Amino acid sequence: MRHLLVYGDSLSWGIVPGTRRRLAFDQRWPGVLEGLLSDARVAEDCLNGRRTAFEDPFKPGRNGLAGFEQKLEVHSPLDLLILMLGTNDFQSMHAHNATHAASGMQALVKAARRAAIEPGLRVPDVLIVAPPPIQEPRGEVETKFAGGDRRCVGLAAEYSRLAKEMECEFFDAGSVIEVSPTDGVHLDAVAHQTLGQSLAPVVAKLLDA
Repeated sequence: MRHLLVYGDSLSWGIVPGTRRRLAFDQRWPGVLEGLLSDARVAEDCLNGRRTAFEDPFKPGRNGLAGFEQKLEVHSPLDLLILMLGTNDFQSMHAHNATHAASGMQALVKAARRAAIEPGLRVPDVLIVAPPPIQEPRGEVETKFAGGDRRCVGLAAEYSRLAKEMECEFFDAGSVIEVSPTDGVHLDAVAHQTLGQSLAPVVAKLLDA
């Protein structure tokens, strides 16, 4: 049995756009992915509002670096770590651009490689997934993500560059899906299904390598 960890935010947690409801596991892309892999278990650690490496001034615990190394210990041994974060770095309370988010992602990769897992256990390979670009924010998230559609421009390119530099694998989710027009930020059930299906052959190849 191979073990994978998805470390993400609400786009992986499965929030239903325009609501506070959550998709079922087999509807969320990590669950879709698990269903398409043979002899593999996908664990989720996905928190709404999580940033790459930045604090939320109003909600504690949204800094993705906080406790990250210990979470890798909890889930070890891992064959693959999938990092899909960045969207919340562009909330209106921050002045971040794609380069800042890539720096946060770099900090996560470095932390993953220095985590104090038990002796003899392998350091997991890392797959960086760039979330699809924010579109015009609508509804309850309109104010929270105001301007995020402009600040997130170039995120996939920055993550691709980082992946090459850090010798990680990379996948651009925006190449196969878009965020829901309902709120301009999150993924609907169809996007989750498509992303899970698109990642399955990528992940299977990494696990078999």
